[in-house]
Amino acid sequence: MSAKIPVAEIPATKAPAASEDERRLRELGYTQELARSMSGFSNFAVSFSIVSVLSGCLTLYGMGMNTGGPAMITWGWPLVGLMTLCVGLAMAEICSSYPTAGGLYYWAARLARSKGAAASWFTGWFNFLGQVAVTAGVDYGAAFFTNAFLDLQFGFSATPGHTVAVFAVILLAHGLLNTRGVRLVALFNSVSVWWHLVGVAVIVGALALLPDHHASASFVFTEFVNNTGFGNGFYVGMLGLLLAQYTLTGYDASAHMTEETHDAARSGPRGIVNAIVVSLVAGWILLLGITFAIQDYDGALTSSTGVPPAQIFIDAIGPTGAKLLLLIVIGAQFFCGMASVTANSRMIYAFSRDGALPGSRIWHRINPRTQTPTSAVWLAAGGALLLGLPALWNTTAYTAVTSISVIGLYLSYVIPVFLRLRQGEEFARGPWHLGRWSRPVGAVAVGWTAVITVLFMLPTVSPVTAVSFNYTPVAVAVVLGFAGLWWLFSARHWFTGPRIHGVPAAGGQEPPERDAATADEMETR
Repeated sequence: MSAKIPVAEIPATKAPAASEDERRLRELGYTQELARSMSGFSNFAVSFSIVSVLSGCLTLYGMGMNTGGPAMITWGWPLVGLMTLCVGLAMAEICSSYPTAGGLYYWAARLARSKGAAASWFTGWFNFLGQVAVTAGVDYGAAFFTNAFLDLQFGFSATPGHTVAVFAVILLAHGLLNTRGVRLVALFNSVSVWWHLVGVAVIVGALALLPDHHASASFVFTEFVNNTGFGNGFYVGMLGLLLAQYTLTGYDASAHMTEETHDAARSGPRGIVNAIVVSLVAGWILLLGITFAIQDYDGALTSSTGVPPAQIFIDAIGPTGAKLLLLIVIGAQFFCGMASVTANSRMIYAFSRDGALPGSRIWHRINPRTQTPTSAVWLAAGGALLLGLPALWNTTAYTAVTSISVIGLYLSYVIPVFLRLRQGEEFARGPWHLGRWSRPVGAVAVGWTAVITVLFMLPTVSPVTAVSFNYTPVAVAVVLGFAGLWWLFSARHWFTGPRIHGVPAAGGQEPPERDAATADEMETR
């Protein structure tokens, strides 16, 4: 008769998972340098915090009010959400096969094979641009709302100079917090998930129960507004999709954090997809709640706070209640910006680990005490500050920053998805995959990215002047031109893509394939 094993003596399950993660990372060409201490939930929390419906939905809500109004705010969200889910599903499948901090640029190198070095180079640079722009957009949005609160509470007027000063302080705080170690980051991100979910419930509940009057369903679902100066309603409505598309970005963070996550080949893909799905539901509820609560449409657009949602809160539930709701939003935006700096720094660390950024020796250094890439953290924060400075003199600068983030990130998302489509059945699947849905989902992802890349480079206000000019094409062209010229005259001679045990990943060698039973272990649910 065998002895019973006491429950307390049953071995923990995390250690085998961690050793499997490290083995897989060695197969992909890297040793474990970062602290692998994040759970699957923490991995999801990073992406969910960066998507942050309380950040993206609210910071661009005023822009949505001008470009299509309630009708596009209401219906644009689910449309963009479904298209974004296709992009996320396609990325998640690749993430399961290649769970590394390099994420997208590593995937491009593996999937492009003979042309892997070039694909990796440009994917990495687009991702770098998008990550920096997302950090700038999130923290500048937080500065908008913080300045609105300071104006209401202390009379600190919402001028461009004041907002940029608040922006710099927030970036400094995020840089300092990110240098303290991944455990603190994971804790903040876990709190962030519940802050967002409870925050949406509180805001929507307050706006549903407290106002004496609500807008009609006809207004919320059919009212079209065009304050752009353009005469083509379809064009204006398409511009209004930026509100949703900017919000639904940044979920590649789950891929960048895989070297710090247990059971990365499953947790990373789940983090990507779950962040999109939960944000899609929570964001639509939030947008409907705010739109139904509008009391004075034109008054919200011309609010002295500079933040239309703040004025909607004031009109609906009074100044005291509005301040409390603003604090909920500011807290969510602070969590979002912190997670964005985290993901950005990991991408910088991984890209510079392979020598692809100027000063790479500096940016991929690991702090031996915290096991975090401290130098990369400060590059992420500093780059975001530079990208946000044009707001001092350009009235559409924030819209441009959000457009840059969308274009940069989605181009880096779609390059590996397109390359995976070209491989077809030759693609070595990981334990999380799409099965027969890989091709149609990937095709939708590629097509949608082509549409938004063109759309968000176009003018957003007419007439176009030096003050209202959308500088998105300029920023994208500068980065693409710099990366292209550097590649043409120098990097193509020495950059070989991510290295696999000293051999370039672009050289055509595939990591050891997993057996069929493992690859088929999980189908997408």
